[in-house]
Amino acid sequence: MTTAPAIELKGISKSFGPVQANKDISIRVMPGTIHGIIGENGAGKSTLMSILYGFYKADAGEIFISGQKTAIPDSQAAIAAGIGMVFQHFKLVENFTVLENVVLGAEDSGLLRPSLARARRELKALADEYELNVDPDAIIEDIGVGMQQRVEILKALYRRADILILDEPTGVLTPAEADHLFRILENLKREGKTIILITHKLREIIDATDTVSVMRRGEMTATVKTSETSPQKLAELMVGRKVSLQVEKSPAQVRDVILDVQNLNVTDEKGVHRVKDVSFNVRAGEILGIAGVSGNGQSELLEVLGGYEKGSGTITVNGQPIDLTGAKSDGRSRRERGIAHVPEDRQREGLIMDYHAWENVAFGYHHDPKYQNGMFMNNAAIKADTVEKMERFDVRPPDPRLAAKSFSGGNQQKIVLAREIERNPDLLLIGQPTRGVDIGAIEFIHQQIVALRDQGKAILLVSVELEEILALSDRIAVMFDGRMMGERRPQDTDEKELGMMMAGMNKGEAA
Repeated sequence: MTTAPAIELKGISKSFGPVQANKDISIRVMPGTIHGIIGENGAGKSTLMSILYGFYKADAGEIFISGQKTAIPDSQAAIAAGIGMVFQHFKLVENFTVLENVVLGAEDSGLLRPSLARARRELKALADEYELNVDPDAIIEDIGVGMQQRVEILKALYRRADILILDEPTGVLTPAEADHLFRILENLKREGKTIILITHKLREIIDATDTVSVMRRGEMTATVKTSETSPQKLAELMVGRKVSLQVEKSPAQVRDVILDVQNLNVTDEKGVHRVKDVSFNVRAGEILGIAGVSGNGQSELLEVLGGYEKGSGTITVNGQPIDLTGAKSDGRSRRERGIAHVPEDRQREGLIMDYHAWENVAFGYHHDPKYQNGMFMNNAAIKADTVEKMERFDVRPPDPRLAAKSFSGGNQQKIVLAREIERNPDLLLIGQPTRGVDIGAIEFIHQQIVALRDQGKAILLVSVELEEILALSDRIAVMFDGRMMGERRPQDTDEKELGMMMAGMNKGEAA
């Protein structure tokens, strides 16, 4: 007797205006397996999973769950069909408890107390069965992102999900938390659950999945057994050409100190001490990587250096002090001092999504004389400059008239990078340079960062991706709870040691 697929999609197509996101896609996911889906930004992965979870309705095609044709017009229908989804950005109410979040939307009746009592019992049983231990009475905003992710998985299991979709699940986890997540997924698989894993991390695909499907430009290009492929082959299937998975760089030619930070402290608007007495420097011709789990002070550090936030302490660039009181603490004064900034969140801080690409290229640099025509902006000159930048940075499509929101995440990142790098800065601040970016764009972005370093520029790199930190950095500093935990050379450390430091431990404490 042949086992029916847990999920079978047949001929799925979906268009948004003139853009065809999915084109005649068919895929079979067998029960009790971990099935990876990879592809470049804009390949159609998220659209396909959104159709399966009921967020979008396909223009054509059919969905079968355990061999039965199933209509999924909305997410409630998906949940009823036994499908759960853990989103990259968690859907939790931060001032609710774990228990309240699990029950929310799945109450037994209008009376909340019986629902909470039953949920508490079921939560303990699920936690014991799948190694998903978490305090049911903890407030969401008081627990770490690794625990929050467990809550999202528990929510799906509480709703009787047999099929779990995880979208970029390790983006905000430490290496130890990621390892624990994959142990949880193995436990779920062993109990017969079916898991779809969407990730751009090829190593995770190789380590965690049984089968992997590759999407390119809205089409399914290949489905292979993971044991019969390699990261290099998968990268080539994704991009359609050979891709280097190694960062090629020569030894750093270090020169004078460009950025010097001494005893920097930052307190946010709620009075929380975010950066605590931090000191470090960055020299010309080197990349200093700062590793850490999101929320440990790296964002505030970049914001102060970029002129967005106030701080106390001493910061000098090329030996000259920078004002931290707010009197001159703005982006324009930083740019005039030779500081360029690629912010961590390109959509909220790097671009105005409804504005054209050419307008975004001018933002922050609109005072440049080559962009001026007397008292007015020279729009023709800005558009011509944008076309040149798009060509050099391989932005697709190379149309300066398109709104920023019309580009994929990787191409949005290239627009921000082109704007900042092409200004020939003395110091480049760059946060999460490849977050949500596909393998082809990652290769290009890494090349641009190394090229700038080789031109003698100082680069401060903040990333939660340890592979990226180790590959790009000449020195590595680790932040935890607003403090510097220590500094390492890439050749003298590894992901395990850095991961322990990111969790606030040194080797002795971990042992």
